[in-house]
Amino acid sequence: MIGIGLRVAVVSAALVITIILLVVGYVLWQLTPGQLHEAPGPTDVHITLDTVDLSIAVVGVGGLAIALAGIAAWVIARRAVRPIAEAARMQRTFVADASHELRTPLTVLHARVQRLRMITPADDPRRAVVDELQGDTRVLIDIVNDLLDAAAGAESTGGVAELDAALVALERDMSVLAAERHVHLAVGPADPELVGTVLAVSATQLRRCLVALTDNAIGHTLPDGNVSVQVHGDGTSVTFRVRDDGPGITGIASARVFDRFAHGTPATTAGAAGTRTGYGLGLALVRDVAVRAGGDVTVESTGDDGTVFALRLPVVQSGGRGRDREDRA
Repeated sequence: MIGIGLRVAVVSAALVITIILLVVGYVLWQLTPGQLHEAPGPTDVHITLDTVDLSIAVVGVGGLAIALAGIAAWVIARRAVRPIAEAARMQRTFVADASHELRTPLTVLHARVQRLRMITPADDPRRAVVDELQGDTRVLIDIVNDLLDAAAGAESTGGVAELDAALVALERDMSVLAAERHVHLAVGPADPELVGTVLAVSATQLRRCLVALTDNAIGHTLPDGNVSVQVHGDGTSVTFRVRDDGPGITGIASARVFDRFAHGTPATTAGAAGTRTGYGLGLALVRDVAVRAGGDVTVESTGDDGTVFALRLPVVQSGGRGRDREDRA
């Protein structure tokens, strides 16, 4: 609000200053010898003004006009952004309330899974599934905590995440969803020089971003379609490109898909049982995480042949950890 009012005030001040300069320029032009010695016409009225007094008056009136313009801009901006601020407050309240209500049942669920793991022998073939359940409940708790931090406006905690582990987990978890929707999923591998890369986001935040983008791609891809996750780096950041061959984004501008509760036009292709329309929150949360981490997310392309989302996240360390592991081996 203050920024909007300030910009309007600056523009108003620039206009007032321009008018003052034009008036001063006209007065100075009238004081030139040619104008002073110009023969008066029969209907001319001569008025004598002191130059200093006139300049002071012009500057004073101009300063008052600038002050009034600033006050008016502040009042108008305050009224204009009030509905937006109220909507943002309601969204933060909703996220905070929903996350808070989920914390207790998730904690109970995690405790029960831990008990189940304790009574499941290590050689039991079901032990691997129990271990995965325990990891999933831990991830859900971390996601809820991260949502609470985001709703409170807290800055990024400065956590880090291993790229290799994130890609392995993404392929393991999303392959199940892709198989249910009869979609072919291909994750990576990343460029060889990215082995051991550490990203400047927490593991929970990275998981949220990759799962949301991949889930969105799978959900908007027709059965027997393809979704791929490709990874590239430039030394300072890593870019994830999530590509699908679905019908593309329609009914909404590409930049607006990251707005909360934004929806495009659902695909109406026959047999598109795998397509869906979400709640318009997943991509907004991805952008929130990316921006807080110092990165960004964009729609690189979209059309009848599919859509490509590009998520860029900053790098903490690139390549070093992978080389250390090879040397030790």
